[in-house]
Amino acid sequence: MALPQSLRPVHLIPLLLTLAACNGAGGGAGAPRTRTYYVAADEVVWDYAPAGKSLISNAEWNDVQRPFMTAGDMHVGRLARKAIYREYTDSTFATLKPRPAEWDHLGILGPLLRAVVGDTIRVVFLNRASFPASMHPHGVFYLKDSEGAPYEDGTAPADRVDDGVPTGVQHIYTWPVPERAGPTHEQGSTAFWMYHSHTDEVGDVNAGLIGPMIITARNQARADATPTDVDRELVVGFLEFDETNSTLWEENLRTYGKPPTDLKVDMVFGERTIGPESQFAFKETLNGFLYGNTKGLTMRVGDRVRWYLMASTNFEMHAPHWHGNTVVAEHMRTDVAGLLPMGMLVADMVPDNPGKWLFHCHVAPHLLMGMEATYDVLPGQ
Repeated sequence: MALPQSLRPVHLIPLLLTLAACNGAGGGAGAPRTRTYYVAADEVVWDYAPAGKSLISNAEWNDVQRPFMTAGDMHVGRLARKAIYREYTDSTFATLKPRPAEWDHLGILGPLLRAVVGDTIRVVFLNRASFPASMHPHGVFYLKDSEGAPYEDGTAPADRVDDGVPTGVQHIYTWPVPERAGPTHEQGSTAFWMYHSHTDEVGDVNAGLIGPMIITARNQARADATPTDVDRELVVGFLEFDETNSTLWEENLRTYGKPPTDLKVDMVFGERTIGPESQFAFKETLNGFLYGNTKGLTMRVGDRVRWYLMASTNFEMHAPHWHGNTVVAEHMRTDVAGLLPMGMLVADMVPDNPGKWLFHCHVAPHLLMGMEATYDVLPGQ
C-alpha cells in the first residue's frame, strides 16, 4: 500500500532538517527558513578587460598580452557574448537586484547564494539564454527534479524538466541544506560550494554559467546567514574560459573574431580546435577579468578576512598566490594554495601589511595569459 502523501520522503525532508538543525545548535540564525532567490540566465556582451589595458603594469598590451586581448583570424579578443547568472528582485524578472558594493568583485560569477545549516534554498530560475540551461548545485541536498543534470537515471519525465530548461521557461530548484552541507568542526564557520549549468557542462560553464554558494553553521550565523566570526568575505573564481568550447563559440567567432568562410573544426582531447591561433581563445581570468581588471578586493588591517576560491571545468590547475600577507588554508599557514578543476577552497587572512598587493596564479602560462589582480589592504580603523 502506498504511503499517504504527507508521509512520503520528500515531505519529511524539511521536518528532518529542522530537527537536525535544532539538535544541539544554539545562537544567532533563528529557526530554519526557506531562502528564495530569483535567478535568470542572461546573455550579455562581456569585456574581459574593461580598462582597455593592463592594470598590473598600467600600460598598453605588450607583445605577449596583445594576442589574447585583440581579435584575430581564428579567435576572439576582449569581447565575447557570454551567458551569465543574474539575480532579480522577484518572479517578474523585470528588475535586476543591485549588487552591493562589497560584492562588485564577483564579476562574471552568478549571485552569491547563502544559507544556514537546516535552511532550504529555493531558486526560481528563468532561462533567457539561447540554449537549454540548468542550475546544478554542489554539496547541498536535492531530489531528481532539482539536480540540473541530464543522464540516464531511470527517472520519469516530470523529474527531468530541471535537466535542461528551455529558453523562456521557468523552473524552481529546491535544495535543502543538511548538516553534511555545512562546515565540519575542523573547518570553521562556513563551507564553500558552487553551482553551474550542467545541461552541456563543458559548453555551459565555458559560456559563463557558474556561481558561488556559502553555507554557514547554525550556531555561527547571523540572521542574513553571514558568519559571525568574519569581517570581510571575498569570492574569487580562477576561471579558465575556453571560448572554442563555449556553447556560444561559433556566434562569438563570427561576431568578434575573423573566421574564414570555410570554417572547419577538429576535436583534440574532446575539445574543439580551430587551428594554431585557437590558443588565444583561452581566457585565464579572475572572476572573468584579465590583467588586473578585477576590482573591489579590499579590506583593512586587522580584519578577519575569508577568501573563497574556486576553479572551473577545463583541463587546468591553479596556484593562487598572495603577495604581502599570509593565509591559513587546509590547516596550514601559507601564501600559495592549490586548486584543481572545479575545486573549492577556503582561506582565512588577518592582514597586517597595508598596501596594494599582487594576487595571481603562479602557473606560469596562466600568469602570462592574464590571471592576475591586486588586492588593497587599507589602514585599520
